[in-house]
Amino acid sequence: MSWGVNWKASVGLLGVGIKYLAVTLLVPLIVALAYGEDIWVFLVSMALVAALGFAVERVDPDPDLGPREALLFVSLAWLAAAVLGTIPYMLAGYGTASTVAHPVNALFESMSGFTTTGATVLGNISTDQHSHALLMWRQLTQWLGGMGIIVLMIAILPEVAVNGAQLMDSEAPGPELQKLTPKIAETARALWLIYFGFTVLLAALLYSLHLLGMAPNMDLYNAVAHGFSTLPTGGFSPQADSIGYFSAAVQWVVIPFMVVAGVNFALFWHVLRGEAEVMLENAEFRVYAGALAVITAVLAILLFRGAAPPIELGGTTQGVAGNSVRQAAFQVGSLMNSTGFATADFAQWDAHAQIFLLFVMFIGGSAGSTGGGVKIVRWIIVAKAIRRELFTSAHPDVVQPVRLGGNVVDEDAIRGIMSFTLLYIALFALSAVFIALDTTRVGIQLSVLESISASLATIGNIGPGFGRLGPFGSYLFFPNTSKLLMIFLMWIGRLEIVPVLAIFISGIDTR
Repeated sequence: MSWGVNWKASVGLLGVGIKYLAVTLLVPLIVALAYGEDIWVFLVSMALVAALGFAVERVDPDPDLGPREALLFVSLAWLAAAVLGTIPYMLAGYGTASTVAHPVNALFESMSGFTTTGATVLGNISTDQHSHALLMWRQLTQWLGGMGIIVLMIAILPEVAVNGAQLMDSEAPGPELQKLTPKIAETARALWLIYFGFTVLLAALLYSLHLLGMAPNMDLYNAVAHGFSTLPTGGFSPQADSIGYFSAAVQWVVIPFMVVAGVNFALFWHVLRGEAEVMLENAEFRVYAGALAVITAVLAILLFRGAAPPIELGGTTQGVAGNSVRQAAFQVGSLMNSTGFATADFAQWDAHAQIFLLFVMFIGGSAGSTGGGVKIVRWIIVAKAIRRELFTSAHPDVVQPVRLGGNVVDEDAIRGIMSFTLLYIALFALSAVFIALDTTRVGIQLSVLESISASLATIGNIGPGFGRLGPFGSYLFFPNTSKLLMIFLMWIGRLEIVPVLAIFISGIDTR
């Protein structure tokens, strides 16, 4: 076996990223200083991460990346971010009964944050149990992972921008990378500025509701914290009741931003340039908007007819049209885009509504969005490819290309999409079986729906599942073996499987 990968180049560039990860710890440090909590935790964390970054950078101070090195770097960068993200959790929990003091739990929480999954093992989620600074770090990890830590590095670090096109292609969510400007670093900056702008806008609107007396609990801390986790479709909240802790006005404000997060951010770049027709003519966007509308309407009808318990956190829905529409719009916007916020405990809804939501989880957001899942564009192309195969079976002499938005889709792209979809479904199914068997081994009995949702919620970076994994539940009860598998699923799910697996496949000498 000949690997043919210059791992030193990948690791050397990784050191650059680690150094700048230390800078992001300034945000929770400022919060720690403001509240007088865990100051030493973040000072020590910054020092450790920075020192490690300088040390790792020395492995190759002048790295030159090829395609394989780019894949290795992207995979290692996300893994390293999650591993280093555990430091504040373990330091803050040292000598206490905190669940995240355990390395596996800390890695689960950190990986869930950076991959914007939103699954948690934190236990009691409140500022009474954990410091404001630690919970803000938890929120910030999601914001950093939302648009992509590699995209951020390309946008601000010249040494990374040299290989920017290869790196963004490896990290970008979806089957293709849309280059918006002549220079890839400018494209990265444009995407991050749009992402930053939406985050600031949401935080400002949420805090405005507080100032107007429409959301008494939405203080500045909560406004910023939920801005950090909405746009990346993360789902973490410093409140145990998630968005259900806040008023209906807050929920109505959050819904459109969850929808925005599931849209290809490149389309907003065109809108800002006065080219709104590009968004309206985009085939994926039209399917995405239509799917949201239809699915929301169906779920609203189910809730109106009594799919939810009579007493709900977000208000009774049976026979109440306003509550039914709000709950449906929120849960569909949250689960379809893999945000993971909740205004109601949908784990208590009837079987029809839960199976319907399970279907919604499979869809995913748009390519180029911060949403997880398979992505709308892939399902469109899979459907068109299947239709073509059925048609050509009856008309073997007809040549019929697959088209998307009037353009012919390359056959290599179709094969790549079919391969990804098959890998995604196979890994999801095998993992669901493993989780069911592993929990049974330690005396924990999961329902079929719980096993399926545990696998789907982690590989799809969705977060909440059903039963004990519901929006107000926790993954804490799983054995460490299952948690390690789910950590792996979150990692490869965020990188869309191929970059991680390609590292191993590309190393096999088939001559």
